[in-house]
Amino acid sequence: MLKFLKSSLATTMIVALVATTSPIAAYAKLIGTDEVLTAQAFGYHDRAQLAASLDRPDVAALLEQHGVTAEQAQARLAAMTDAEVNQLAATIDSAPAGAGVIGVLVTVFVILLVTDILGFTKVFPFTRPIR
Repeated sequence: MLKFLKSSLATTMIVALVATTSPIAAYAKLIGTDEVLTAQAFGYHDRAQLAASLDRPDVAALLEQHGVTAEQAQARLAAMTDAEVNQLAATIDSAPAGAGVIGVLVTVFVILLVTDILGFTKVFPFTRPIR
């Protein structure tokens, strides 16, 4: 029994060693300056658009109803990555007028909740940061 266990362990270790040391193909591509500038401009446009929508009085009133000040929402927007900003902007742009307000508020609430749990901010009193 012990001999079988040793041989099984040795076989597993050999397979793992071979799998981790085998070469992996990597591909690289040159990116032009115009592609980089386009991607950056797209992110800045979305962030500015979301910041402008947070400054609207009706959006600020809805956020206040949920216990979030406009300054806290702006700080959360500044802390978001470009991918998160692009996703949020795409969600807002694709939502029908008036029908997607609940979805946007839920998205903002979830983002605020996650940043509270991660300990970046303290908006909700019912969360405990993991730090």
